[in-house]
Amino acid sequence: MDLMLRLVYLLLLPGFCISLPFFLHGRPKGGFLGLPVGSANRSPPPEKWFTQKLDHFTSSDHRTWSQRFFINDEHYKPGGPVFLMIGGEGAANPEWMVQGQWVQNYAPQFNALCVMLEHRFYGKSHPTKDLKVESLRYLSSEQALADLAAFRVNISESRGLADAKWIAFGGSYPGALSAWFRYKYPHLVYASVSSSAPMLAQLNFKGPKKVAGLEKYFRLCEPIDASDAKDVSNLHDTIAQSIAGVIQYNRDNRAFEGAVGTNITIETICSIMTTKGSKPFESYAKVNSLLLDTYKEKCLDVSYNKTVQELREESWKSEASEGGRQWTYQTCTEFGFYQTSDLTTQPFGQHFPLKFSTEQCADVYGTEFTQTSIQSAVDWTNSEYGGYNITVTRVVFVNGDIDPWHALGITRDLNAHSPAILIKGTAHCANMYPDAPNDLPQLIRARESVKKLLTLWLS
Repeated sequence: MDLMLRLVYLLLLPGFCISLPFFLHGRPKGGFLGLPVGSANRSPPPEKWFTQKLDHFTSSDHRTWSQRFFINDEHYKPGGPVFLMIGGEGAANPEWMVQGQWVQNYAPQFNALCVMLEHRFYGKSHPTKDLKVESLRYLSSEQALADLAAFRVNISESRGLADAKWIAFGGSYPGALSAWFRYKYPHLVYASVSSSAPMLAQLNFKGPKKVAGLEKYFRLCEPIDASDAKDVSNLHDTIAQSIAGVIQYNRDNRAFEGAVGTNITIETICSIMTTKGSKPFESYAKVNSLLLDTYKEKCLDVSYNKTVQELREESWKSEASEGGRQWTYQTCTEFGFYQTSDLTTQPFGQHFPLKFSTEQCADVYGTEFTQTSIQSAVDWTNSEYGGYNITVTRVVFVNGDIDPWHALGITRDLNAHSPAILIKGTAHCANMYPDAPNDLPQLIRARESVKKLLTLWLS
């Protein structure tokens, strides 16, 4: 029996905390693209609403709903392009309308009108009255792309922008959407900047992870039953995802929802882990405590049943409606992306294999979700959008080599008109955030490279 499993028996310390982990299937609370850290010289614009179709692919279905969006015309001059920031698996944060490279550095140079559309089923954009499975069938990347198309046509017509070139921006899942928007609707979007985009759907994402140990110091909310295989798997998965989150956002100039500080880096973790005289599990426990304190959590809840029960909540008022239920559904119906312990060279043992995640789909959404059905959905996604072999022009793919998600991204030029930029030493969506004093030279150069491409494409 390995050290990690033996120490399961020692985990104690009850307390109070929420039942959903801060990181769920790679997604932090608030979504993959968080609040930018910086200061803007103006307040964000007010929210607006657009009447959107519920089902774009059933002509007899005339139901509609209200989708939230934002517009910033501060830099716009007649004849300028329209910059579209695509919302993702979290609320569209209006701070992005006044912060970030796209609006602070790019829009002024190109006299661009900046708009941001919130993704259906996230934030305040509620297409249905609840989050039941029959409602969630209207949640898909395909419907989201059709939302973008309808929105783009409406804004162009209502604002007299028929001749304006539209440039799509997005990071992480919206980064993939930005490339797919160009692929599926090339007549509507002229170019795209796709940042940290997982272009290949993959059921079993056996990417590298860091290990976190076990012991009673891990501040569990209640004692764990070591004979419950799913609780043990959930414990290992929860700790691993939190550590992976540090790597995923290493030195990114972003804020995390509910976090006290955002300066925890790989160096911070390594410094704790290599402290002389400290036993490995004690070092792991210190890392875990640091992360709990950062997110203002009193304890670590690793009950699998509690996680499932929370994800089963179908009300828009539930904790899971922040995005956990919706994003997990999308992993079960489109993407996979399950970060497992199946890679033989990783240090977790085999405590959260692929079946842990696929069985969670069945436990939350129904027994019709099986590993076979999820694999079929992943295959369909890659067939629909092309995966690594997407055929597009005027799309730039930007990734950081520290970001675990770059393994599913495009890191080599697709063609002469769709280059890839891989930034050494940077993490998830780093190129999108506002300038910071500690920005690496190669990050600064990458941002300038994007600007040069925009100049070329818009000239």
